[in-house]
Amino acid sequence: MSNHTFFKACLSNELNGTLQLFQSLPNDKLDYTPHPVNRSAKQLIEHILAHMVDMKIIAENNVCDETLTYDFLGTADASEKLTHLWKALAATLENISDEAWDNEPVDLTIEGKPFITLPRTNMMWFFFFDVIHHRGQLSTYVRPMGGKNPAIYGYSADTL
Repeated sequence: MSNHTFFKACLSNELNGTLQLFQSLPNDKLDYTPHPVNRSAKQLIEHILAHMVDMKIIAENNVCDETLTYDFLGTADASEKLTHLWKALAATLENISDEAWDNEPVDLTIEGKPFITLPRTNMMWFFFFDVIHHRGQLSTYVRPMGGKNPAIYGYSADTL
């Protein structure tokens, strides 16, 4: 199995857990943050959505200026946007050759300033793991916000 094929399989496995997490968050408490230096739940959702935009750009182009926010109107809207972005990325991945996936360099900029250049494969895994990382961070907010933790990888104490 190629790295490209493995990435597509991993991506496909992560959508439902991320959707369930978004849907478990109370809309009236999205400003929750466990500490002043942490991002709020709303900011984490924006960050995850923005990364989905970036991954599609990275899949199609050799330069990506990182999307820093992606507005949404509540968890239902965020879930709809996530589904749309995730499916658009999955469709785009079908059109990339293994050669382009493995070897084409992608320049990442932040607000137009060069940050890093990596092969497309490394850049995509970098963003994908960051989505999973921030989803994990967001999952620690659920109970303090008054929600119930969904089953992301198997059951949770709240789903038994």
